[in-house]
Parts: sequence; C-alpha cells; structure tokens
Amino acid sequence: MSKMCTRCIMDESDPDIVFDNNGVCNHCHQYDYNLEKYGYNEKNRDNFIKKIEEIKRYGKGKKYDCIIGISGGVDSSFLLHLAVTNGLRPLAVHVDAGWNTDTAVENIHRLCKKLNINLHTIVVDWATMMELQRAYMYSGLANLDIPQDHAFLAATYKYALKHNIKYMLNGGNMATESIMPKSWGYTWLDFKQIKAVFKIHARNGNLKLYPHFNVIPYYLIKRRIKRVNLLDSIPYSKKMAIDLLHSNYGWEYYGGKHFESRFTKFFQSHYLPEKFGYDKRRAHLSSMIVNGEISREDALIEMENDNFYLEETMIEDRDYVLKKLDIPLKDWEQIMKSKNKSAADYPSSVFVFKIIDYLKNLKGYKY
Repeated sequence: MSKMCTRCIMDESDPDIVFDNNGVCNHCHQYDYNLEKYGYNEKNRDNFIKKIEEIKRYGKGKKYDCIIGISGGVDSSFLLHLAVTNGLRPLAVHVDAGWNTDTAVENIHRLCKKLNINLHTIVVDWATMMELQRAYMYSGLANLDIPQDHAFLAATYKYALKHNIKYMLNGGNMATESIMPKSWGYTWLDFKQIKAVFKIHARNGNLKLYPHFNVIPYYLIKRRIKRVNLLDSIPYSKKMAIDLLHSNYGWEYYGGKHFESRFTKFFQSHYLPEKFGYDKRRAHLSSMIVNGEISREDALIEMENDNFYLEETMIEDRDYVLKKLDIPLKDWEQIMKSKNKSAADYPSSVFVFKIIDYLKNLKGYKY
C-alpha cells in the first residue's frame, strides 16, 4: 500500500515525496514556509492594503491600473471582484483556446457586466492550437495542458506590454494551489520543448500564430510587468469565494478545479489517473486541508467518490475531445497503452531552468 502523509493526503503517487519522522510530507512543510513568508498571517496582514495602494499610485491618470486574465473559474472571478470592490481599475483579458464551457463564458460576462469592466477576448488561432494539442496527445507526456497554459500567459503578457500596464493580478494562491508535485508534469514555460513536440508529432503547419515566449525573454518581461498574487494577502477560501460569486453575480460552479475548460476536465479526470496514476484531486484537496478549509477525513471520503467522473460522462467528453482534435478512437486506445514519456525524452530548456531555480533558491522558494 502506498504511504500517505499524516497531515494531508499526498502519497507515493508523487515519486519525489519525502516524509519526516512524524509521517508529514515535504509538501506540507513547504506550505508552512510559504505561508510564513508570503501568505496571510499576523506579520503580513497589512500586505493587501500596501499592494492595493501601490497599484493605485501607479495607475493614477491612466485608463487601467492593472490587468487580470479571467477564465470564468473560481479564483480569477473572485480576484476580479476583489480588485474592483477595492477601487482598482483592471482590464479583464480572456484567452479563448477553444475549450471554454458555456458556464465559464457566462460567468465571465456576468461579472464584467455587473462590475462595469471592459473585457478583451483574445482568440487563439484554432488550426494552430488544434494541431499543437493533437501533437501533445501523441507525445506520451503527462502535462497535456501545456499548450493552453503557455498560450494563456503569453497572450496576456503581450497584451499588457502593448498597453503599457505594469501590474498583472494573478489568481494563483496557496489556499487551493500550494500543493502540486513537479513530478506530475513538466513546466508549461518551455517553448523549446513545445516546438520539439510540435515538430515531431504535428501533421503540418507552424507555430507563428501561437502566442508564446522563450525562457529568457519571459523572465525579462517579468521585470517589466509585476505579477501580484493578491489572493495570498487575504484569508481566502474556495467555499467563501463560490458563495459570494453566486450570491452577488449569479456565478455558477462547473464541477472541479480548472473544469472551466472541457479539455482540462477530461485530461485531469481520465488521462492522467488512467495513464500515469496521477490524480490531481489529491493535490487540490491536500492544499485545502493545509489551508484549514476541509478536514483530512472529508478529503479521503471525497477521493472515494465514485460519482466524481461517471463512465458515461467520461465517454462523452472523450468522444468530444477526439472529434475536435481529429484523433481516431483506435489511435486513442494506442495512446493510452503506449509507453509513458517524460520531458527528458524531448529537447528542452531544462538546464536553463536549473540555473534559474538555483538562483531563486538563494533568495527563498515560492510555489
């Protein structure tokens, strides 16, 4: 039986997990470190006001003082509410990669309309996106969300640069995302690897219309545009956010972490656990445990919930994804049986990332 943390529910499905003498895992210890240094606590309780005032001072006389990428999900939706109700004037940007659920789209429009916020939608060229995602499906890699995640941030950054906006508010937060093993999927930042996967597995085309950045330019851009994790400066909880959004805006929940994308729902709920043995619910629930939002016992019950992703729902989602990506069912069956691959099987910028991680660790680690 796989050994499990005595504090959260992370187990040896993360091959890099380490337990202390009390059975508490390294993810829990990293959370405690990050909370003390970066999160909401007595020492840092004034950080929220300081960040808001800093952004307001910068934005004085400008049309927008910050930019927010909004997906229609919990975190970005609550972030938009939080920013506007505290006097910020954000430009909301949505990057459409072709997989939005109707619920997510409706959530975005409801919030922007009621908050009187300008929304700019960037539509990624579907022919390019489809061929790249199709290539990843044949790659044997774990993180099939790389094409979406890279495009989301690259497109938003480029739009911020275009409009000379210094602050990008980010929905990332320790309350729901503090725990996620690196072993479960390679970073979405590595455009060198994205190009390699495309070159090897794509049928045709190129990536000229795909929003992207290379590693070094990305870190240079970060010096010009400051990403602010505003949700870490308040006592944030997922349940609180959902209740407020539903009550104030008629916002509707879509069923799971990142399930505002129909592709991500299928990838996280079927492909990863069936092919690699990685169930991201375990990490998401562990994040909520250490944040005090759910008990360990309730999280274990949730993991045993057989109604989480019913067989008929999975087949419906599978058929939808395969049809949209032009992948025959027989190819999909072979994909699921084929040998799993890692980032090391493709050209990458991993050496560059190791240098960057080394330099970051000299200053202290942040998730």
